[in-house]
Amino acid sequence: MKTSTLLATALMFGASLTAQTNSSYDAQFMSWPTYSGSDLELSVNDRGTSFRLWSPKAQEARVNLYDTGRGGKAYRTLPMTFDAATGTWSASVPEKLYGKYYTFQIKHEGRWLDETPGVWAKAVGVNGKRAAIIDLATTNPEGWNNDKGPKVENFTDVVLYETHMRDLSMDRSSGIANKGKFLQFTEQGTLSPQGLATGIDHLKELGVTHVHILPMYDYNSVDETNLQDNTYNWGYDPQNYNVLEGSYSTNPSDPATRIREMKEMVKALHDAGIGVVMDVVYNHTAQNDESNFELTAPGYYHRHWDDGRYSDASGCGNETASDLRQMQDFIVNSTKYFAKEFHIDGFRFDLMAIHDTETMNRVARELKEVNPSVFVYGEGWTAGDSPLQPERRALKENVSKMEGVAVFSDDLRDAVKGHYTDAADRGFATGKPGNEETVKIGIVAATDHPQVNYKKGNNSKFPYAKSPEMVVNYVSCHDDLTLTDKLKKSMAGEDEKNMLAAAKLAQTIVFTSQGTPFMFAGEEVFRDKKGVHNSYKSPDSINAIDWNNKARYKDQFDYYKGLIALRKAHPAFRMTDARQIAKHLKFDKIDSAKTPNLISYSLVDNANGDAWKEIKVIFNGSSEAREVNVPKGNWEIVAQDGRIDAATPLATSAGGKVTLAPYSALIMHR
Repeated sequence: MKTSTLLATALMFGASLTAQTNSSYDAQFMSWPTYSGSDLELSVNDRGTSFRLWSPKAQEARVNLYDTGRGGKAYRTLPMTFDAATGTWSASVPEKLYGKYYTFQIKHEGRWLDETPGVWAKAVGVNGKRAAIIDLATTNPEGWNNDKGPKVENFTDVVLYETHMRDLSMDRSSGIANKGKFLQFTEQGTLSPQGLATGIDHLKELGVTHVHILPMYDYNSVDETNLQDNTYNWGYDPQNYNVLEGSYSTNPSDPATRIREMKEMVKALHDAGIGVVMDVVYNHTAQNDESNFELTAPGYYHRHWDDGRYSDASGCGNETASDLRQMQDFIVNSTKYFAKEFHIDGFRFDLMAIHDTETMNRVARELKEVNPSVFVYGEGWTAGDSPLQPERRALKENVSKMEGVAVFSDDLRDAVKGHYTDAADRGFATGKPGNEETVKIGIVAATDHPQVNYKKGNNSKFPYAKSPEMVVNYVSCHDDLTLTDKLKKSMAGEDEKNMLAAAKLAQTIVFTSQGTPFMFAGEEVFRDKKGVHNSYKSPDSINAIDWNNKARYKDQFDYYKGLIALRKAHPAFRMTDARQIAKHLKFDKIDSAKTPNLISYSLVDNANGDAWKEIKVIFNGSSEAREVNVPKGNWEIVAQDGRIDAATPLATSAGGKVTLAPYSALIMHR
């Protein structure tokens, strides 16, 4: 999310909520007729151009036709005819109006509201105020019909890499020509000043499976007519959900350009073996009364309190009503549109708990019919209270009520690096005792395990996931301090080598835990944001990755690369069933009161079909070296003292007493 108020509220991260019933105000909308036909709101065929607008309570409706996407007056206005059974208004002309633009207007309570492109516009003019009429088939790049993303058997096989469209390329050190554009991902051979791979070649070298890109739909905060201002925004202020952000294209004034270039980006990533995840924000709109939703069907698409006020679980002024059928259909059909038209491989739902579990189940189920490999996950919390009953919300605690949907683990995040609300707070990986049991909750992906005591958990008090495929593990993302900034603040006064070691340890915990690993772009080169935690509108000087860091922290990059390779090569770290984890993951008994910041466990009996019979994993989050006892045997060490190599052992060990360096992990097998 994009505002500091969101980061300031404990509700954002799953605190208990109090509302028990939907509001009486919103109950009136349950009886409205709904319509989910494929001809909302535009269709062009051999019979001409047709418009259909869903607005059951409008007194009148009309379509305004324009020659241009911006400026000038409508050259024609079409009155629309109402169908009470579907709640829709329609109009048509015999011509194919390709190249023209349109807006809708409705009369509500005796007054004509402002013009709107509607909620289903798929192409728009500059700044998204008028919908454009184009032939989507003409936007397909060469080879598009044969384009496919990576096949995913299990969610735990996915390695997520989160980035903003500008962050990878805007710094002059990126060597990328199409800075901040979709086309940056089509550039091969880009290099840092030291001759190291950047951009898409860097992603291939690192080994991630999916790139999660912050909002790419048309958002409200960037003026597409003044791109020279280089305005930065995360994009969590939705304007047109089914349109792409024009500032990421080379020509925002041409409605087809942004669509074609987005497809070229997706195809380039797919050709590199990398899936594309869209960050979607269906939970609120950038505006209230002036949003396209309100200008189309006033009152319906947003939730309200009993007195008619907008409810605000998003912390951005409103929240949408996924529990109402027309809004639920919109969310489901919008994601399906992107999966079909743009071959999108996954969807990350912002503040997913504002939506109800029924909606999220429909999203996952119907997307699977489009693409069996699609991955759906989101934030299992809200930023405030809501009229939606807590038991219906897509909360982290309710994830087991959903199928094919995963949630982020704030358990692992806060326990490993320290709590997000206190920059100076340390965690397990930086020497603070008392987080061991919560780290274990993350290691077993919040599933039921006989050796994990959830009563001692810092955040969750029960095993909320019935499968590891329901949990995404991470230590930092775009929102909040980067891992680097967190370490600089919480380990202030310590040598940088300790921070680098702690970063390696933190990510080793993430990438060896059950569930799906997630990392923030640039962490592999010790990327910071100069201490800014809420950089949603900070300039590129704060947000852009300095690619000189890849040479400066080459050892860090190589470790991350090796960590991903280890996970990919060994299914023991990617179990798919809670019973597997309980059977094959065995924690060693350690008295945390006497020896804090030490966790040791084994993955036994060729877990999940692994070639290694037993894998020993030990984490030392202390500032002091730790000595542990390892059973006698012929062990091969693959990670030790900040080095890792899954293919060629670093050393061998006969077991017995083994010493771990401060802030380090030891991984060995026999």
